[in-house]
Amino acid sequence: MTSVLIATGQALQRVGLRMLLESQPDLTVVGEATHGPGAVRLSALLHPDVVLLDGRTTGTDTVETVRRITHAPDGRVPHVLLLTADDDTYPYGALRAGAAGHLPEDATADELVAAVRVVAAGDVVVSPGLTRALIEAVRDQRAVDSRAPGSRLGTLTGRERDVLTAVACGDSNAEIADRLCIAPTTVKSHVSNILTKIGARGRVQAVVFAYESGLVRPTQHVLHA
Repeated sequence: MTSVLIATGQALQRVGLRMLLESQPDLTVVGEATHGPGAVRLSALLHPDVVLLDGRTTGTDTVETVRRITHAPDGRVPHVLLLTADDDTYPYGALRAGAAGHLPEDATADELVAAVRVVAAGDVVVSPGLTRALIEAVRDQRAVDSRAPGSRLGTLTGRERDVLTAVACGDSNAEIADRLCIAPTTVKSHVSNILTKIGARGRVQAVVFAYESGLVRPTQHVLHA
């Protein structure tokens, strides 16, 4: 059973999300927060598998809220899934801070449920409609400083680079195993080693790193539910 914490300042949205998620046999809502600090506090108290965070709940503090949730002192870190508007500017910073992905606020019920399951499993969700903004943000970040990601890229073996490229293209562990003709357990081991070497807390940060380091180019299609 996947436990979910809902964080949104809109009462009707909280009711709707709870009804939707609890209609699924494998999902349960363990709490509701109305603002960023509340989401941080309840996350530390309830230890949900997923925090469904409406970006409008925290406003300009969204990135900090994500960072505090995903850097829990006890190490029990949930997967944060953001709901964002098309014109929001913070998703890239939130992904760097540790968010597991994001969806536009007009995502369908099926898309949202699927996304919760995907991030709970440790995979990446970024809607295609917002990918371009992320790519532009990565370009800007690389223009500011591309040296650190490049040096960490040099610590990866050739096979680890292949795995990271596949991760950045949105492939699951099973798909990577099939593509590279290796066992799924071997893929899992490679991903773990990659995260350690590049200092990433999860797959989303690894994807961001792949772009910042130049391993994956913006012309490549990436990040899907």
